[in-house]
Amino acid sequence: MSTHPLEPLTEAEITAACAAVRDRYEEGADLRYPVVGLHEPHKAALAAWPGAAVAREADVTVINRVDGQVHDAVVDLGRGSVVGWRHRPGANPVLLFDESLNAIVATQSDPRWVEALRRRGITDLEKVQIDPWPAGNFGLAEETGRRLMRCVCYLRHEPSDNGYAHPIEGVVSVVDVGTNEVIAVHDDPVPIPVPVECANYGVADVPAVRDDLRPLEISQPEGPSFELEGHSLRWERWSLRFSLHPVEGLVLHMVGYSDHGRTRSILHRASIAEMVVPYGATGTNHWWKNAFDVGEWGLGRMIQPLALGCDCLGEIRYVDAVFPDENGGARTVPNAVCIHEEDYGILWKHVDLWTGTNEVRRSRRLVVSTISTVGNYEYGFYWYFYLDGTIQLEVKLTGIMQTGAVPDGQHVGPSGTLLAPGLWAPNHQHLFCVRLDVDIDGDTNSVYEMDTVPAEPGADNPHGNAIVARATLLERELQAQRNVDPASARTWKIVNPNVRNRVGAPVGYSLVPGPASVRLLARPDSSVAGRAAFATRNVWVTAFDADQRRPAGDHPNQSEAGGGLAEWTKADRPLVDTDIVVWHSFGVSHVPRPEDWPVMPVEYAGFCLRPVGFFDANPALDLAPGKHCHAEADGHAAGDAHAAGDAHAAGDAHAAGDAHAAGDAHAAGDAHAAGGDGH
Repeated sequence: MSTHPLEPLTEAEITAACAAVRDRYEEGADLRYPVVGLHEPHKAALAAWPGAAVAREADVTVINRVDGQVHDAVVDLGRGSVVGWRHRPGANPVLLFDESLNAIVATQSDPRWVEALRRRGITDLEKVQIDPWPAGNFGLAEETGRRLMRCVCYLRHEPSDNGYAHPIEGVVSVVDVGTNEVIAVHDDPVPIPVPVECANYGVADVPAVRDDLRPLEISQPEGPSFELEGHSLRWERWSLRFSLHPVEGLVLHMVGYSDHGRTRSILHRASIAEMVVPYGATGTNHWWKNAFDVGEWGLGRMIQPLALGCDCLGEIRYVDAVFPDENGGARTVPNAVCIHEEDYGILWKHVDLWTGTNEVRRSRRLVVSTISTVGNYEYGFYWYFYLDGTIQLEVKLTGIMQTGAVPDGQHVGPSGTLLAPGLWAPNHQHLFCVRLDVDIDGDTNSVYEMDTVPAEPGADNPHGNAIVARATLLERELQAQRNVDPASARTWKIVNPNVRNRVGAPVGYSLVPGPASVRLLARPDSSVAGRAAFATRNVWVTAFDADQRRPAGDHPNQSEAGGGLAEWTKADRPLVDTDIVVWHSFGVSHVPRPEDWPVMPVEYAGFCLRPVGFFDANPALDLAPGKHCHAEADGHAAGDAHAAGDAHAAGDAHAAGDAHAAGDAHAAGDAHAAGGDGH
């Protein structure tokens, strides 16, 4: 086999997988294939390849629109046959694109909805923008046994108008997308006027575009430093593979770092496994909005093509993404992944005040990124790899906020912010859950919670100034449900107890939470808290199970409470010196600002994985200095602070020929001579 076992499916393979599944059904089935992706081989099979053959298989989720039945299948692509078949009664996979369109058409033709708009003075339905949403699960009678979407609407003065400036408050249709039937229209009895002020944001809509920024160009005349072959990537000492999954989007595989000629494993697999966007307002248009943008829509399915100089800047290499088209074929998203290098300031630096030597090395990072548009929001996912062994995930949030209408000048209350006359935006959260299948120098790992705290008073702390790093071993799954603590600079150190560094400590990496590491704020008895239990804790640790990929369950669309992590961890499996998965939930609590309107400047969230004892010393010591930063053989360093032959400033004064002052306390009588010409 020449194809790497983790290479993503091709268009032909996706089509063949769907065809094999179709053969399982009788004539007349109306099938949709929302999720088709590589059935990833087990770790042992990957380790044995290429010496041992690995079957090429596909995971296929299929829904029969005739009866609503859902199956998860595994297809052996070599044999063209189904080798795994699981019926999922009651499951609702990700929402289909044609279901969204059908929900819009059904809403437009419903007389109750038409009348609700007429009561608000809207008769030209061509100007109405309808946004279908996941329906959630609130135990309502209308939800039982149905595949639903809820639709809210906005008014566009013209086709290019920003509809979110003109929300139609108090009107929500509920559509059974299995039967294309509107089963309810919720219409507030007292209509609220639609805000009239436009908020368009294109170049033509801005009174004057700035013209005082001069061009910024990034050039690498010799080309980039990374090597890209298919979906295999090498840069400096890093090696990894990546893929695009219809649900999870960008996935990293087999991340390793070459140390003294040996590639050391760090991550077997990493992905955004789920996210939820819970809204904190109570009106008809808002109380039910709890979008699981991974499990209900699919980050991969929403990936956008990227453009040089717009989304990415520099010496870029792009990779296309291949996804199912839902109808048994495949589609390609061009330029879905952007790969490039970025300068990142100084990596390390020191000026020796006694000798005047100045050593500095610049930092650089490899960037692997994608951007997905899910409704009104954009999410950019940026994985960074640094020269010192650090890995970082940064999520960039932008796009347009959800909005609502209030009578002009009326106070909106504590659950939102007034943006413009009659227009407000509700408070909400964006909560992500990353699944880290860690592999720190092998798959026998343990996790310690690390708190930096003052030492207890006593003989070991006679002056009261001692600081200690308190380590708590997370031994079982129920114990390993943890939250951030900024006051103690809490981190989680993942170690391999069986591999030691030169001072005898186990090698490890620390999960360092970012400043945006909030948790779900909805009450514990709320629907979203039960369905998105993963977001109620910042860290979970579980024993590895290849089938446990999705922290809110395999199919969270309209799911009931208690799936995923909340269910798995009831087993309370042991976690010490074994194959484990670390789950980290993080995100932002967004209290809207006027500055976020009409398009939100990027807000950031994320975390780092930082080596702690993984290396024996600074792994970036051997970096070559920049051309203008190196201490030359004649004893002087280029820059603006080390002059040869006459003066060298160290601190405040370094006199030539007669004195060397370090700070203010190095007198001329015992001057520091360099060579014989006075330094």
